[in-house]
Amino acid sequence: MRKLWVGALVAAALGTAGMPALAGPWEDGMAAYNRGDYLPAVHVFRAMAKAGNAKAQGMLGAMYRRGQGVAKSSAHAFMWLSLAASRGDARAKADLQTVAATMTADDMSRARAMMQDCEASDYRNCEY
Repeated sequence: MRKLWVGALVAAALGTAGMPALAGPWEDGMAAYNRGDYLPAVHVFRAMAKAGNAKAQGMLGAMYRRGQGVAKSSAHAFMWLSLAASRGDARAKADLQTVAATMTADDMSRARAMMQDCEASDYRNCEY
């Protein structure tokens, strides 16, 4: 009986040894981003950001700031970075200061209004 149990363990170990580890949405988004494949990364991060994921919100803000896979927009960058920073994302807080320094008062007002609408709709009516 013991040989059968040990054999089953060895077979199970060998059967999974060559299989890749399963990645989650964050890893998938980062893999696409790191390849420079920004559109799929935006789709992954947007879905996660709408679910309230601060890291994904920060990545979207950074991508809007740089124009990676989306039209470059300080207002959109500010909105997503603000949401991420309010959830404790330290990198988003630093990026937010950089973005805010380049914005006019009208840009800031628009970005804050976008953020409030986004949060009030539970991320369903976010202006992208």
